[in-house]
Amino acid sequence: MKYQPHNIALLQLQSHSSYQNNLETLVMYLKSNQDKDLIIAPEVYLTAYDYENFEEAVSFYDIAIETLLPLVSTQIFLFSIIKREGDIVINQAIVIHNHKIVHQQNKYKLFRIGNEHHYFEAGEQEEICPFSINGINYAILICFELRFKELWRQIEGVDMVLIPAMWGKPRKNHLEVLSQALAIINQSFVVVCNSANEDMAKSSAIISPWGEVIMDDESEIIEATIDLKKVKKIRRLIPIGIR
Repeated sequence: MKYQPHNIALLQLQSHSSYQNNLETLVMYLKSNQDKDLIIAPEVYLTAYDYENFEEAVSFYDIAIETLLPLVSTQIFLFSIIKREGDIVINQAIVIHNHKIVHQQNKYKLFRIGNEHHYFEAGEQEEICPFSINGINYAILICFELRFKELWRQIEGVDMVLIPAMWGKPRKNHLEVLSQALAIINQSFVVVCNSANEDMAKSSAIISPWGEVIMDDESEIIEATIDLKKVKKIRRLIPIGIR
């Protein structure tokens, strides 16, 4: 395809105790960024991992989806939310485009140190796969999944890897190094949107296939226009078998 410039907005936001206030903040940013091609919010931004009020967090899914679907038209919006499916609860990444959910992906690698396995059912590894919107190939890794090299191989060849995260401050350097390494080894753009909660690393970034990093820990919104033609250029310049 003939790639056009791609305008990205990362919402590096802090989750507050009021789910409704978080949703209103998200709505405000979606309305003010209608010119963007891609908007990403942090992992489980609307509720965080509020285990003390877990059932309330689960039930907020329907409210959030009903509110957000009408707002997202030609842009792509990615976020992660706590959701019940039958008898299980999952952490699901959701991609909205043209007022529809066009991709869903359940978190496969649960962060056991944070006790996620006590509350969530893990997704299937096969769900982590490329998907295409408007001729651009994307893949999603949810937070902790970034650490697993077998998943890097599984999404090899995409134009852009999207990573919604709630990654802790003590491992800030890991998030930054792994994200940059993935961009370089996969010769793709890597886009990370991490939580700005007090104990989180921030480090939201837009990283080019050459490893160039756009990052600003002081901002709630990180914006950039990228040229996706760089993906093909770098794969031709340094051929390592990625198409």
